[in-house]
Amino acid sequence: MAITIPIHQAGAGSRARVVTPAGAALTSLPPLSVYVHVPWCVRKCPYCDFNSHAVPAELPERAYLDALRADLEQALPSVWGRQVISVFIGGGTPSLLSAAGLDELLAMLRACLNLLPDAEITMEANPGTAEAGRFRDYAASGVNRLSLGIQSFDDAQLAKLGRIHDAAQARAAIDMAQRAVARVNLDLMFALPGQDMDGCLDDLRQALSHGTEHLSLYHLTLEPNTVFAKYPPQLPDDDASAAMQDAIETRLEEAGLHRYEVSAYARTGARCRHNLNYWEFGDYLGLGPGAHGKLSFHDRIVREARLRNPESWMARAQARDGSHIAETRTVGADELPFEFMLNALRLKDGVPAASFSERTGLSLAAIAPALQAASARGLLDPDPTRLRATALGWRFLNDLQEMFL
Repeated sequence: MAITIPIHQAGAGSRARVVTPAGAALTSLPPLSVYVHVPWCVRKCPYCDFNSHAVPAELPERAYLDALRADLEQALPSVWGRQVISVFIGGGTPSLLSAAGLDELLAMLRACLNLLPDAEITMEANPGTAEAGRFRDYAASGVNRLSLGIQSFDDAQLAKLGRIHDAAQARAAIDMAQRAVARVNLDLMFALPGQDMDGCLDDLRQALSHGTEHLSLYHLTLEPNTVFAKYPPQLPDDDASAAMQDAIETRLEEAGLHRYEVSAYARTGARCRHNLNYWEFGDYLGLGPGAHGKLSFHDRIVREARLRNPESWMARAQARDGSHIAETRTVGADELPFEFMLNALRLKDGVPAASFSERTGLSLAAIAPALQAASARGLLDPDPTRLRATALGWRFLNDLQEMFL
């Protein structure tokens, strides 16, 4: 989903200095996840700026799986021997894959990587492509968590958003998913074109009526290079959308779903392990067109990105010469404080202070001036054992994160 929650700005303030050494070394490697990108959709949604493409007349599943194997095998030297705690198959619309194709994908991951026996394996699915039999087959192959792109239960809103499903199909997909796997997430959006508070809360009521364990709530924003950016719909103003956000958190808290990240709510024990690893500055291997990755080594942290165009990625991955990688760069020690805090401060409970050194190889002293300044402004919890935004800091999260640049 190419949607983010806009964070209110607190106004200009002095930026504390972050002091970083020329280099840093890790004493241990963080948990490792795997992200697999399936780039095709039945139709591109007008709000989406993700690397997704309208599916051709025939899905090139065979070529895609062969290229994915080549991509994975070329990545193995970078992750050899490391345990994988989670897999996330995203898109696009991964549920366009056949049951046999998904089974082959997971089989190659198991054959090449050290997946933990209880690894969380999530697959995104579109209600417009949902089939009960296919969901059961996905589960039999090892998928144990489904993430459904519901967005709304209002047919008029779904039409405005360019979705290919209606509310009845959304409800049917939820029922199919819950019968197939134990864990299901629903993606919903709010502050939709012409939406009022009643419409927002009705979507929430219908989502909760299914006994949902995890909800991802996204504020619709107009992203560059999308149809909505070119032809913007009339959206609720900032005050109205902020009131919706407050009402959503209150209503979900009453229902037993606790907000643990900027856009994520879960019942106890139902948090997404894969996304938590991102926010806790863990590692992830990205496979597929446009996929991004972050991999730690004892002397460096590397970010990489695959070619975005599916046809180019498939051809170059099969060449097995590394040309399917569009970018590889070592993250500089001066960048690490901001990158770490950009993720960690999205978590409502933050992270242990010790994890800063564990995940960046830098001493906590490197960000001591920024920590003190943020605490003095009431944006950061003064607890020295934890890096956590206060309620005010979460409200002005952009300002808080920028203090660590």
